[in-house]
Amino acid sequence: MPTPRADAARALLAITLGSWLGPWVQELTPRTLRTDLLAGLLGAVLVLPQAIAFAALVGVPPAMGLATAVLPCLVAALAGSSRLVLSGPTNATSLALGAMLLPLASGAGGDPARTAALAVGLTLLVGLMQLLLAVTRLGAVANFISPSVMLGFTGGAALLIAWSALGQVLGGSGRATPLQALQAGVSPAALAVAGATLATALLMRRLWRRGPHVLLALLLAIGATWLIERQGGLAGSRVARLGTPPAAWLGLHWPPLDPALLAQLLPMALALTIIALGQSISIAKLLAARSGHPLDANRECFGQGLANTVGAFAGCFVACGSLNRSLPNLEAGARTPLAGASAALWLLALVALGAPLLAWVPLAGVGALLLLVAAALVDRSAWRRLWRLDRREFGIAAATLVATLTLRLEIAILAGVMLSLVAWLYRSARPALRTMGFDRPGVERPFVIVDDHPPGARPECPQLKLLRMEGSVWFGAVPHVAEHLRALRREQPEQRHLLVMAKSMNAIDLAGADLWDDERIRRREAHGDLYFHRPRPQVITMWRRTGFDERLGVGNVFADKHSALRHIVLKRLDDAVCAQCTVRLFDECGQRPGAPLAPMI
Repeated sequence: MPTPRADAARALLAITLGSWLGPWVQELTPRTLRTDLLAGLLGAVLVLPQAIAFAALVGVPPAMGLATAVLPCLVAALAGSSRLVLSGPTNATSLALGAMLLPLASGAGGDPARTAALAVGLTLLVGLMQLLLAVTRLGAVANFISPSVMLGFTGGAALLIAWSALGQVLGGSGRATPLQALQAGVSPAALAVAGATLATALLMRRLWRRGPHVLLALLLAIGATWLIERQGGLAGSRVARLGTPPAAWLGLHWPPLDPALLAQLLPMALALTIIALGQSISIAKLLAARSGHPLDANRECFGQGLANTVGAFAGCFVACGSLNRSLPNLEAGARTPLAGASAALWLLALVALGAPLLAWVPLAGVGALLLLVAAALVDRSAWRRLWRLDRREFGIAAATLVATLTLRLEIAILAGVMLSLVAWLYRSARPALRTMGFDRPGVERPFVIVDDHPPGARPECPQLKLLRMEGSVWFGAVPHVAEHLRALRREQPEQRHLLVMAKSMNAIDLAGADLWDDERIRRREAHGDLYFHRPRPQVITMWRRTGFDERLGVGNVFADKHSALRHIVLKRLDDAVCAQCTVRLFDECGQRPGAPLAPMI
């Protein structure tokens, strides 16, 4: 039975480790540890065929692909911010790296050893650049990836995963598309294994929600494959299997980096940094939203940079967050980064000790599990909600989905971010300017919007316009605000005085200050004036810097509406117009010329 001293020692250890690794250390229990270890085992099994295939895309030995799934995965899990992202070789980085290295490798006569050395050197540069971004706290640019972009990216990624997995379900090899699998002939044996795997996973998830249903389904798939092969196949077909993998540990050595090629490698490293970091942060944000865990983009950037830097010393190529492994990691019930760390260690153990069993892993079973993950990714309720509440954001999500299907993942993410920024700029460049008034008599009556003449709204004052400014007046918004102010002067020239309710005018820049100065000049030329009610401190600071507050006059800025209306109505309006006015909108109108003997309310 644990003693109080032992409990205190464990608590102290958890706090100490938590300061280095994160608060998740204090959440560790035997249950979460067991769940993370099982999720890590699934991640190790899933990465085996992928790592070998991605190494072929780069043009390096298969062992480098497996090595990239070990040390970078371990380091990124423990040093990064995301609890669920599994890092390693990915489609996007492998394709980009292979395309960049091809001209350099061709110049070296196509020597595979030369290609591997260039890949390792380039990985070191990518890691150092990512660390530099983290140190300068530029990883926070990931905050510009909006929820709509993430929704579209997730939907597109789900379709890509499903498309890739369908080729394996039909009996194709690890990288075969469904069309290629159909051309080669559908394998009844593969379909049978995939169907059994999918049915088992669904049934186990229903009966044992928190259990390792995905891993259990994969074990059943191995058993089914063994039975089919023992019977000599099914309907003349066999199941494509993983086969015996190569070694997954290449040892530690100094990364080769040719100074003569540095000028050529630096632009490549910058491009790969953007690709890898964009994909990793996007996946981390997606998983953080799904799990409710916090995400520090700068720390995640640091973890990815450290993973690539250390990975270069172990003979790895560029690694980043893997969508095909991170989402199954979430689906398998992972709770802490130990799932990612254990996935790396499981992979080493499996390759070293479990090669005979791994040789029986059916690609059709892996494809069936990925189909299950893809189906769980599509958030239909979020799409319906976006369609119902904000069609513009729905369009951004849909465009990102299409871009994810037609472009590289990192380009799709950047395109979605650009669309979000353009939409935000468009909205912020059109701040609302609302005409205010009253809908009932009395002293304590609140202002109401009267732009559309709602029922019960009282007429406006013939001489004073009440305008509420909502939003910042920056250079992009100046044309919209200026046109609205010109329209007011053109359509209602008798309202020569303008009171701007500026409590919701968040900020202005130099162009915004010049705009209000121009409005002041135009109003005074028309024998009226410009006034402000409750401007924000940051607005007043800009006015003081530009001298606008002196030109406007301290008597034209008011802290509350009662003092503003009393001053303007009693001291600034034209007596002759008031004498003929029948509106009598304000309480102060009872003290103006033409007022009846009994005060009107």
